[in-house]
Amino acid sequence: MLKIYNTLTRKKEEFQPIHPGVVNMYVCGPTVYNYIHIGNARSAIAFDTVRRYLEFIGYQVNYVSNFTDVDDKMIKAAHEQGITVPELADKYIQAFNEDTAAINIEPATKHPRATENIPEIIQFVSTLIDKGYAYAVDGDVYYRARKFKDYGELSGQSLDDLEVGASEHVSADEVNKKEDPLDFALWKPAKPGEISWDSPWGKGRPGWHIECSVMSTKYLGKTIDIHAGGQDLEFPHHENEIAQSEAATGQKFVKYWMHNGFVTIGKDDEKMSKSLHNFITVHDIIKEVDPQVLRFFMATTQYRRPIQYSEDNLTDAQNNLQHLQTAFNNLEYRKQDAVAGGDAAVEKQLADFKQRFITAMDDDINVQNGIAVVYELTKSANVYAEQTTVALDTLNQYQALLKQLVSIFGVELTVTGQIDDEAIQKLIQQRDEARKNKDFALSDKIRDDLKTKGIIIEDTPQGTRYRKE
Repeated sequence: MLKIYNTLTRKKEEFQPIHPGVVNMYVCGPTVYNYIHIGNARSAIAFDTVRRYLEFIGYQVNYVSNFTDVDDKMIKAAHEQGITVPELADKYIQAFNEDTAAINIEPATKHPRATENIPEIIQFVSTLIDKGYAYAVDGDVYYRARKFKDYGELSGQSLDDLEVGASEHVSADEVNKKEDPLDFALWKPAKPGEISWDSPWGKGRPGWHIECSVMSTKYLGKTIDIHAGGQDLEFPHHENEIAQSEAATGQKFVKYWMHNGFVTIGKDDEKMSKSLHNFITVHDIIKEVDPQVLRFFMATTQYRRPIQYSEDNLTDAQNNLQHLQTAFNNLEYRKQDAVAGGDAAVEKQLADFKQRFITAMDDDINVQNGIAVVYELTKSANVYAEQTTVALDTLNQYQALLKQLVSIFGVELTVTGQIDDEAIQKLIQQRDEARKNKDFALSDKIRDDLKTKGIIIEDTPQGTRYRKE
């Protein structure tokens, strides 16, 4: 039985979706004023991996992830680049789609944009005003946070502590407008020349928090199974979403809250963020690092744990991924002399591996224990591939299981190293002859020459193997 750590209750709970066989899942997406950095990618990868596992165990997943395509940062960035806010959004949404495709993130079932839902946002805000949870003043609309009895429950903070924190970040203008420092903006008036929409409170634009409440309830329903995002969104973003959503609908907003850990960088494990100017964009890193390696590196750390980004850790991930690929190729290579049929005893072991993987992953999507099972499966595959006699059906089942389990981490195993170049084939044959004649100097020279061409030679009990580096 799958168990998920629920941030709201601070404990692991058995996962029981609202509708049997279906999971409605909302993941907060990026504000599209720049390329996504790998801290943003961590959230996208973590919950894409969760989604893949849910689908693996049989659920239909309706996965919605939004784009915040209007806010103060976007207005500032558009002005600096001399383009409109919609043009800026289009530019970076396209970049987001390209970068996430490179790291093999499945497209969301729906990728709504805030600006596509302005009428629904205005109606939602109006409902909160009508219910006494919000008030308008000089073109602003604020939510009465203290009126919502469970405010602070998600982030585990008291109203007194929240009030102190809020007071430190409220401008003089806001002090004069707000009834309480805790209150937060649902609608903001536009300054001259800024992008805006007509509303009952004057020209303006939505606040940040309201858009996710609107799009989640619009596309997935008033109560959803999973709402996910980075730890930094627990407060105020997700806290505010709960308050405004449950006040408007009168129903529980989310059954399970999931939050991923940060990406840290440097010897001091500093959190990576745009505000600290220490971020690395996915757009840049995949020019230098295989996107599959980046994906594997980030997908094989349990989602609630922090990830330390470093070249050494990327290299480790690259080596581990290569071991998986080599095992997959070893199985393919042995098909040329395999006997027909299967090995029942080995295939029973494969079923055990699959169940052990499920057991590991059912513990709050524990990918680290899950990938450990995959590494054991890989070792078993290599041992089997070295047997004098191997069965074709069993080789295929090893490959199918490896491919299936590794795909949950967003990595695709394919047969590699098939070389058709006649000159390379001849060099390999010459090396085999040299080894038979104990001419090891020539054998080593051919091996080294092939390596400069990106061809790696492997001597196995079944003969010479080769693959592209």
